[in-house]
Amino acid sequence: MIERPAAAVKELVENALDAGARRIAVSLTDGGIAAIEIADDGAGIAAEELALAVQRHATSKLAGDDLVRIATLGFRGEALPSIGAAARLAITSRPRDAPHASQIRVEGGRVFPVEPAAGPPGTRVLVTDFFFATPARRKFLKHPSTEAEHAEAVVRRLALAAPAVAFRFEQDGRTLFDLPAQEMPARVASLIGAGAASTLIPLSAQRGAVRLTGFAGGPTLTRATAAGQFMVVNGRPVADPVLKTAIRVAYRPVIAERRHPVAALYLALPPEEVDVNVHPAKLELRFRDPAAVRSLVISTLAGALSGAIGSGAAPIPVPARPPLRLSPAPPAPSGYASPGFAETVLPLAGQPAARVVSPEPADASHPLGAAVAQVFGTYIVAVTSEDELVLVDQHAAHERLTHETLRAQHLSGGVRSQPLLLPAVVDLPQADVERLAARAEELAALGLVLEPFGPGAVLVRALPASLGLPEPGPIIRDLADELAESGEETVLAARLDAVLARMACHGSIRAGRQLSRPEMDALLRQMEATPRAATCSHGRPTFLKLSKADLERFFSRR
Repeated sequence: MIERPAAAVKELVENALDAGARRIAVSLTDGGIAAIEIADDGAGIAAEELALAVQRHATSKLAGDDLVRIATLGFRGEALPSIGAAARLAITSRPRDAPHASQIRVEGGRVFPVEPAAGPPGTRVLVTDFFFATPARRKFLKHPSTEAEHAEAVVRRLALAAPAVAFRFEQDGRTLFDLPAQEMPARVASLIGAGAASTLIPLSAQRGAVRLTGFAGGPTLTRATAAGQFMVVNGRPVADPVLKTAIRVAYRPVIAERRHPVAALYLALPPEEVDVNVHPAKLELRFRDPAAVRSLVISTLAGALSGAIGSGAAPIPVPARPPLRLSPAPPAPSGYASPGFAETVLPLAGQPAARVVSPEPADASHPLGAAVAQVFGTYIVAVTSEDELVLVDQHAAHERLTHETLRAQHLSGGVRSQPLLLPAVVDLPQADVERLAARAEELAALGLVLEPFGPGAVLVRALPASLGLPEPGPIIRDLADELAESGEETVLAARLDAVLARMACHGSIRAGRQLSRPEMDALLRQMEATPRAATCSHGRPTFLKLSKADLERFFSRR
């Protein structure tokens, strides 16, 4: 059913693509309510077939009776008669070997005879006075600008699905985009935006007969809605729930809640492995093996997102290495080496807002450069050899480093624990005590050793070594909250990453902690070698990078 101009545009552009068009022009007037014109250079329709094309149930796109291996975007033969029943429809078409074009008109369901007409090879479809024959439905159309936005989104998705086809889209005489035939990367850049496209990570993976290609936006490239996600299956733009869920699961560890990533995914698989006839608009699919498709998308995206800063698109395996060691502010006890950024002292009151630690950086050739200052006791300022200024949130960055260290240790057999010299008693509500005690064995595998200690308390005997020696109380209370949110019936493995993130937050250097230049440079180097280091465990960015050109624009120097 054609419920709005965008639906008519979708069906007509799909017809043009199925006809082998290499250039498609779409023009709307008043959002398509007044007029929709779509012209293509495809195969055209013979004069003797025009009358059949506007009849219901004319499934002329199917070469045979095989309803399983469907290779065309449309196949039901319902779009043209549906449009003609609700609007004024004129089709002018000419096959390449025809001496002239032919035209047929349909107005409110009334079909007029086919007539000779002038026109180049291809097909031109003109739809005017949308829903004139069904005024009750016309009342539900939105403002023309809103209808135009929906139509433009439809054409953009089809243009992404067919990069080898040139597309032009006009609205009320204004050209919104005019794209030549392009390679896939250039088409994605044209429609997503050059700035966003420059941060996309190429994807390529195959499992059996299923192949996935495309581009994934980095963790810092997010949107308020899922409008930046484009999914194409066998050349068909879709909004399939299986693929949307896979994208959400893959990005969950690296982006903030209620934010949506940008991605363009192209999935190719045998036609018999997917049913495209389960949704009226063919936007949702039914995969024969949805688990395999979901697994391929999740693993490919997760691998791409795990690449370290400056490593390009190649994913880097999570190394099982000891955490970065920095000297604490006060001298450590004899014979004891701090295992991490233990927060040992609060910053002095009245400290300067910025400390210049090195007027000349030692080696700025690294992706994140070399540290030159610390600002507000929170942000590391670095410069690179490429004339870039880098700002790093020291707490967010180290939180991710600690998180990945804990994750790597857990995957390699268990998180290393650090026994406390004096076990700590943490007072908690009895329900939290029981909740923690029930998960004591699972928590021990994460380096956290505790046991009930009378009514309303737990005794903490060891903490993960990567955390240094933070105060146990806040960690234990946060973990109790995390387990309460997950529900009694949920195994800890299902919330493992969230639990590791909670612990990492407490084991990270805090805002206000003064760092020396070697400490800052060490933090930058480990960020460059750590997967997912562009965002913290909560999805917030860990660093910002400004080029010299960016700064010159800020100061109106260019």
